[in-house]
Amino acid sequence: MAQKRGNILKVENLSASYGRVSAIRQVSLEVNEGELVALIGANGAGKSTLISAVLGIAPAKSGTIRFMGQDITGKSTDSIVASGISVVPEGRGLLPLMTVLENLQLGAYHVKGDITRYLERAFDRFPVLAERKSQPAGTLSGGQQQMLALARALMSSPKLLMMDEPSLGLAPLAVNELFEMIDDLKKEGQTILLSEQNARKALQYADRGYVFEVGNIMLEGTAQELTGNPHVRYAYLGGTE
Repeated sequence: MAQKRGNILKVENLSASYGRVSAIRQVSLEVNEGELVALIGANGAGKSTLISAVLGIAPAKSGTIRFMGQDITGKSTDSIVASGISVVPEGRGLLPLMTVLENLQLGAYHVKGDITRYLERAFDRFPVLAERKSQPAGTLSGGQQQMLALARALMSSPKLLMMDEPSLGLAPLAVNELFEMIDDLKKEGQTILLSEQNARKALQYADRGYVFEVGNIMLEGTAQELTGNPHVRYAYLGGTE
């Protein structure tokens, strides 16, 4: 009998808003250790708001967010990140005039002591970043910038890695390379919460998924179950219902 994996993130009945706009309502989900959980849905469906709420950026109106068993609802973003959550934000969030190396160093802001081994690990994983470590981040290709954003998020060895629309704006070849990197991280045991409009790719690599529609979770299940669901196939995978 397989051993049950521990719970990393548990969101219960969470409602959050931006200003007067209610973005997610009564959302409940969980992510277990070593899982890749996909959030799929159209632009504006609430996926990014969920990630922002976990980070403490979008204020929770009601409900709870627990990380590693601890209630982090209402905590500061800085303390949430320091507790072991990293994010690859939509649009990458790089500082384009700073070098590759400087952007990576920012990712280790909460790491105590020497970060040399973290940099070595990043450069071993992404050799192109080692070759371009003195180059301004803004001069990299789109795929290389996404690689840098991912490497920066991994600098703190997070217990939970969240990725918000990582394939957005990438060429098809770069999208394939990105998902191969995500799959490698999963195989290494990294716990990942992935928000992604490319539902086909997300479900190809995920263990489980949640389908967001207009601020609510409409469906959930294993990746295989969602891929076979007629509504998901029609709305997100280009099939027929």
